[in-house]
Amino acid sequence: MTTMNIHKVLSLLPHRYPFLLIDKVLEFEPDRHLLGLKNVTFNEPYFVGHFPIRPVMPGVLIIEAMAQATGLLAMESRPDEVSEKSLYYFVGIDKARFKRPVEPGDQLFLDVSVLNVKRGIWKFAGEARVDDKIVATADIMCTARDF
Repeated sequence: MTTMNIHKVLSLLPHRYPFLLIDKVLEFEPDRHLLGLKNVTFNEPYFVGHFPIRPVMPGVLIIEAMAQATGLLAMESRPDEVSEKSLYYFVGIDKARFKRPVEPGDQLFLDVSVLNVKRGIWKFAGEARVDDKIVATADIMCTARDF
């Protein structure tokens, strides 16, 4: 198992503030598993409007954070298959479920595992947790395409 600091994350993902949703990778096992971390702070731009009286991280951004974790897992697992002119794109999201809210001050753990890879389409199982409690789950599919 290996880890990735923010510099490695930035070298692999094209996302930048305010849309980079992974601060660090705590565990990485090629072609199998990745555990990422997002420190959720009150300064996140979406908290101004979602919701001013009780800030909650939007569910779509929790799914996006999981998707960024799948991109890191796929790109770092098979770097020869991804050129500098490639991006990983969503192909599908299935079975998305939200169990509890994510609030400022939470540490969001993004646990993604490879289910299979077929004809360049990766399928992952994703789980987001706060304090060992599941906050969201989803099956995520993505593929690399040159731009």
